[in-house]
Amino acid sequence: MNHKQRVHAALNRQPADRVPIFMWFHPETARKLARMLEIPASALGEVMGNDVQQTWVNNNYAMEGIEHEHDGETHVDWWGITWEKRHGFNQILKYPLAGATREQVLAYQFPIERKEALLALMEPVLKDRRDFFVGCDVSPCVFEMYWRLRGMVDGMMDMGGDPELAFEMFRRCADFAIELGTAACDRFALDWYWTGDDVAGQKSMMMSPKLWRAQIKPHLKRVIDVGVARDLAIAFHCCGAARPVIADLIEIGVNILNPMQSNCPGMDPTELKREFGKHLTFMGGVDTQEMLPHATAAEVRRATEKLIAIMTADGGGYILAASHTISPETPDDNIFAMYEAVGLGKAEIFDRAAEMRNRMAAVHTT
Repeated sequence: MNHKQRVHAALNRQPADRVPIFMWFHPETARKLARMLEIPASALGEVMGNDVQQTWVNNNYAMEGIEHEHDGETHVDWWGITWEKRHGFNQILKYPLAGATREQVLAYQFPIERKEALLALMEPVLKDRRDFFVGCDVSPCVFEMYWRLRGMVDGMMDMGGDPELAFEMFRRCADFAIELGTAACDRFALDWYWTGDDVAGQKSMMMSPKLWRAQIKPHLKRVIDVGVARDLAIAFHCCGAARPVIADLIEIGVNILNPMQSNCPGMDPTELKREFGKHLTFMGGVDTQEMLPHATAAEVRRATEKLIAIMTADGGGYILAASHTISPETPDDNIFAMYEAVGLGKAEIFDRAAEMRNRMAAVHTT
């Protein structure tokens, strides 16, 4: 069974040789594992069994796709956002619309002239499209895109104090994601259409579900409709306590939910599977805050086996992933124990790394 077949089987609740994997690593964790396996960090996902190949064509590229060597290094992206590397990640240093007047906000122009350059980011992903399950990430789509431009405080103030402005800017954020998503869906052979909009924190949503439904949901639906119209699987990313709007996400076409932070209120895997398992495939749930960095390897394996059993009780509907990127302080043994729970042992991973090195050496000598 190849990668593409494995993920499709999970989505369709059909038998597979193992649960599919789509794991994200903190950049420092990726470098550490790559050194151990003697492979380039760019090859880590394939060696560690990832079944999905995808990349970003929207602003998440500016956050995750541009890598700096040292903390404190910065770049200004095509949206005018200034990013600074802190603790291994790019984080926003300056919001281009923070403190701007209403007129200045409405005068903002999205970088549509960069459309072809953004879509070109898909080219490396597509070379293995026959074997791998291929996705295109058009997030952040609505609210998260706006606050990256405006700043969280000003963005939230707009929602409460100038809802017409917020609604209009949410529309424009969605329009840009739709422009990119439509072109990507029409141009590339995709297996799923990846959307996302972080609207929840560790304890609750950032705004009331009522406000989310009034101001954000209509625009998010328009983004999702691009993939629905092409009969693609629709993945949606939202960290935190997103439970109050999961039924709404299903209503507007979402059928894969990531990352399922199980330690947040309302996000218990058993409850989510029981209530929404007929409609959603879940991706995530392996706790990166407490369990992975602090438990024993045996505890990690047992907890991951239990999670997989719960989430595949109907024959599938689950993709193994962590609830966030796997942090550098996570013991190596715990990482390998998580993989052992899905049937991909440490010895096999090292064998895959050796095969990768041999392929790279053969290419280098030809």
